[in-house]
Amino acid sequence: MPSPVMPTSNEGAGHARPAAISAAGLRKSYGDKPVLEGIDLHIPAGTVFALLGPNGAGKTTVVKILSTLLSPGPGSGEIRVDGHDLATDPQTVRAAIGVTGQFSAVDGLITGEENMLLMADLHHLSRREGRRVTADLLARFDLTTAARKPAATYSGGMRRRLDIAMTLVGNPRIIFLDEPTTGLDPRSRHSMWQIIRGLVSDGVTVFLTTQYLDEADELADRIAVLNSGHIAAEGTADELKRLVPGGHVRLRFTDPAAYRSAATALPEAAPGDESLTLQVPSDGSQRALGSLLGRLDAAGVEADGLTVHLPDLDDVFFALTSSAARPHQPEEISR
Repeated sequence: MPSPVMPTSNEGAGHARPAAISAAGLRKSYGDKPVLEGIDLHIPAGTVFALLGPNGAGKTTVVKILSTLLSPGPGSGEIRVDGHDLATDPQTVRAAIGVTGQFSAVDGLITGEENMLLMADLHHLSRREGRRVTADLLARFDLTTAARKPAATYSGGMRRRLDIAMTLVGNPRIIFLDEPTTGLDPRSRHSMWQIIRGLVSDGVTVFLTTQYLDEADELADRIAVLNSGHIAAEGTADELKRLVPGGHVRLRFTDPAAYRSAATALPEAAPGDESLTLQVPSDGSQRALGSLLGRLDAAGVEADGLTVHLPDLDDVFFALTSSAARPHQPEEISR
């Protein structure tokens, strides 16, 4: 079982930009059942941060606390969202954020346009400004044609797009997306991914919780795995994949003599699944690849092909959240 991993200094990746969200020692219990046992977060502005974890791990609890819907537990440290202290300035925090929960906030009895205008009223926009914002967002989310149809007639993907469009009426700089693509078909999921990428390109920070590991792999700048009330590991997708054994470099040769020389120079290598190929255990890092290529150069051997194979996020997730996994003091990812 790999050790939990988190950056421990501001020099680590992800700390070059100012934090959109930061939390120190975030705690929460329900009765005598602890859910969060002192987690730390530092989420740079203009990035996608994905929080993964098994059902019941506390992902939604984290979202509710950071979005002011739930109070943090006793003993929690300072929590800041968009630079504002959650404890002393919750109203300003609410003005800076948008929240799309697991369950749609769309009212199916009224039209998509009426849902949008209702949100504009809630944000105290003038009638003229509300209609302008509504028209712009409906066009942006490809909902103009369906705007005057009851939302109950929308497909799941359309309702999700309308849900996010409603979230954007107040022009939030931080958006919490709590499992936004659950239940959507593959085409609708990919459409939602494009929307999320577009938000980030506009400078919005996205805090994403998801059950789909490929979604986190595709979208997130940084990923944290929540397990047993602790952050078991945090890093980029590639950094997390290097935590799990099974990574290797596949070398391909066309010259049998070169293949034999490489096998001699690399005694840890095993024959690959094709003839004249070798598999060399590796975490895929630049340092490991440099060392491997240096050994081949020293032996006067040149491979005809080289590919790096790393475990996927499914492997990482299962390793970090298995019953054998026990949270302990995080360490820094080697870079």
